[in-house]
Order: sequence, then structure tokens, then C-alpha cells
Amino acid sequence: MRPLLLVDVDGVLNPMGRPAPDFRRYRCTLGAVTYTVHLNPAHGTRLLDLALATGAELAWATTWQHHANEWISPRLGLPRLPVVPMERRRSSEHGEAAKTPSVAAYAGRRPFVWFDDQVWTEDEEYLRVHRGLADFLLVRVDPEHGLTREHLALAQEWLTLSGFSQGR
Repeated sequence: MRPLLLVDVDGVLNPMGRPAPDFRRYRCTLGAVTYTVHLNPAHGTRLLDLALATGAELAWATTWQHHANEWISPRLGLPRLPVVPMERRRSSEHGEAAKTPSVAAYAGRRPFVWFDDQVWTEDEEYLRVHRGLADFLLVRVDPEHGLTREHLALAQEWLTLSGFSQGR
């Protein structure tokens, strides 16, 4: 089974803090709302390199849903990626984030790495205990700074050492 690399947008690719000089500012209009996002074009290359090195499939795990393919992918040099369908939920069952059940359903039994700024112990417990998943790595990204080379190296190391890497 080919592993998944699941990527969030806000707080991961679009940091909430003051962006570093290598980030570019964009205005994205979704319906009647215009958002300002700060993106680092190098993130696209780094994510593609990680996917290639490990044989993993990149996918969006974001509330941006398919808008990520319209607004984020082109600015990072990424192709259109599969999107984890997010189900609407009012409250969590066990303290997990609203996206966690959707990620679990999408991943099924495939191993995955999930880059998100809002994954916690409750999410890991939900995935392991309530969904029976064992082969995943939650990479919590500091939303002030966003995705770093260290996060990507951690993912590559886990995929490789766990034997999930299908690197070319």
C-alpha cells in the first residue's frame, strides 16, 4: 500500500505568524470572502521531493477542500492533489479535532503522515483506539512558523524506518 502525505494549509503552508522573507503574499477570493495567505514556493518542491523519495501520495487534508487545488497548488508548483473530503461535525466524540474522522476514513488502512497545526494527543488516541489505525505519524506544525525542513525530515525518516517508503 502506497503511504499518504496529508497536508493542511492554514498554520502549515500558510503560517499565522510573521512570515519569513522567502514567503510571498497572495490574496485569494473564495465566494464573497478574500483571504490573505503567505506561501513559500519552496514548500511545493520539498513536498514533491518527499513524495518522490518515499513513494508516497500527496493529498490535501484541509478545510480549503478543493479550493486548495485552485489557490494553493499553482502557487507552490504542485499538481492537482486528491482532497480528503471533510464531513461536517458539530462536536467531537472523544476530544479529537473535527478533521480527524475524515482523515481516518480517507486513509483507511494505508499508512500516512499528517502535517497539521491542530493535531494533539486526543487525535492520536482517536485514530489508534477508536479507529484501530496503527501506521501513522502526526506531525504537529507550529502555526506561527509553518512547515519546516525538520518536519519533512521527520516524515521521511519515519516512512523509511517503518518500511513504508517505496522510494525510487
